[in-house]
Amino acid sequence: GAKNPAVVMPDANPEATANALVGAAFGAAGQRCMAITTAVFVGDDNGIMDAIVEKAMRLKVGAGCEPGVEVGPVISPAAKARIEGLIASGVEAGARLLLDGRGVKPTGYEAGNFVGPTVLAGVTPDMECYQQEIFGPVLLCMRVDSLDAAIEVVNGNRYGNGTAIFTRSGSAARRYQNEVDVGQVGINIPIPVPLPFFSFTGSRASFAGSSNFYGKAGVQFYTQTKTITASWREVDELAGSAAHVVMPTSQKV
Repeated sequence: GAKNPAVVMPDANPEATANALVGAAFGAAGQRCMAITTAVFVGDDNGIMDAIVEKAMRLKVGAGCEPGVEVGPVISPAAKARIEGLIASGVEAGARLLLDGRGVKPTGYEAGNFVGPTVLAGVTPDMECYQQEIFGPVLLCMRVDSLDAAIEVVNGNRYGNGTAIFTRSGSAARRYQNEVDVGQVGINIPIPVPLPFFSFTGSRASFAGSSNFYGKAGVQFYTQTKTITASWREVDELAGSAAHVVMPTSQKV
């Protein structure tokens, strides 16, 4: 599972950050394990939250086979019902619904499994919509006072698949990448899926098994290691020399 947060610092580029979060939260209808699910704003959001809502409203919802569609259906009626239930639970718990994607019925596909882009603000870590992986086009927005608090929120979630920080500060980015307990970190990159020659390094509740897949870890998984230990001496041992009872590799040659 995953609950991938993006920390937005006060110095983040507003337009670039809004575009990145909209694409990462609502692309593929939010049905990807590396989708950004939560925006954690440090201090003032500088209008980014309003920009997200405005840009999300312009996304075209419909069947993926239709021209210009940007948000397709979710996988099943059960998935749609679950997503809408988690949206409702957030509202009931006190979150503010800035954009409601429930009840969307694209022309010609009125019976489809569609949920439009949805934005909830004022979300807190105790809410069910934050604790569960929604796996749909829903972006949760939280606000904290400092980078310390943001790191605490991220590390306090049981999942550790991916995360991102948006900032112009190299020191903030360096501190975040070092202190956050998440396997894949993006700096001004919303979906930090590594290239194939690196491993997919989700951690904590976002990881199962003994090794990561693809990249070097994937090669290691399919590799049987053989170790060769050899000794080639320039001269033969003298007759009558004593035998040694220590491990051969511990002897001085």
